[in-house]
Amino acid sequence: MINVTLKVNGEEYEVSIPPHKTLLDVLRDRLGLLEVKCGCDEGGCGACTVLLNGKPVYSCLMLAVQAEGKAITTIRGLAKYGELHPLQKNFIEYGAVQCGYCTPGIILAAKALLDENPKPTEEEVRQAISGNLCRCTGYQQIVEAIMATVTKGRKKKATE
Repeated sequence: MINVTLKVNGEEYEVSIPPHKTLLDVLRDRLGLLEVKCGCDEGGCGACTVLLNGKPVYSCLMLAVQAEGKAITTIRGLAKYGELHPLQKNFIEYGAVQCGYCTPGIILAAKALLDENPKPTEEEVRQAISGNLCRCTGYQQIVEAIMATVTKGRKKKATE
């Protein structure tokens, strides 16, 4: 067993774990953060996506010890002061949530993209979420929700 300190959604957690435990296992089984989903457990579906220092990672492929000292964000960490993040609001508004299993990972992948590129093209959005599989929506509503996040709040030009 080894002691690891993880900073998740701004809070620090100290856990004693076997060194082979994945970040996914520790987040779900030890910290009770069930919003981090286990889909394929092989890095092929994106359901377990979290942000690590702002970058999307598959938590099923990463050992928990590798995350020590880094900022981990789950979908729960996006809401601030009881207010949903604009991406979360738009996923609801645009009907981009069906069963919801893929939603946390897709939103986090989109958040990482928008943090790096606040005005992506639709193609860049599709590329950013390409590692996240959705079996329900066909992606159109997901892309629309992300693109709405890009355009909302932007003042229209007089010519638009």
